[in-house]
Amino acid sequence: MYFEDLSVGDTRTLSPAEIEKEAMLDFARKYDNIPLHTDEEYAKTTPFGGLIAPGVMSFMVVWAKYLEQDFFGEELLAGKSTHIEWCAPVYADDVLTGVATVTGKTERNEKNGIVEITIEARNQEGKLVLTNVTEAIVKKRM
Repeated sequence: MYFEDLSVGDTRTLSPAEIEKEAMLDFARKYDNIPLHTDEEYAKTTPFGGLIAPGVMSFMVVWAKYLEQDFFGEELLAGKSTHIEWCAPVYADDVLTGVATVTGKTERNEKNGIVEITIEARNQEGKLVLTNVTEAIVKKRM
């Protein structure tokens, strides 16, 4: 979708993504190997009461569902930036559902513009667990 075809407020609901315990542990052991993510006995002693998913993993499972939407198609030139905020812990077996919304558009030059997408992800109880603001460079019609 070209820059001109997108409007602030355009929204897409993302497919649900389950946080599977074994995948969570594998990810944590490879990329975020701290006891809060990998040691069940230790995690029980924390304010979270159990293992929580690494934040980056929580984001990535939602991001994968966002990519399935193919918001921009072949008109996507590149990502420009991303900012993630974690709002609540994510546990094994949580199911995250995201909503992606165009929250900004900026003219860049005659060939492309910057589109800001905000993703809000909630768990199965409706609690906001993370937000992400990503800027993408998108082609204009020539």
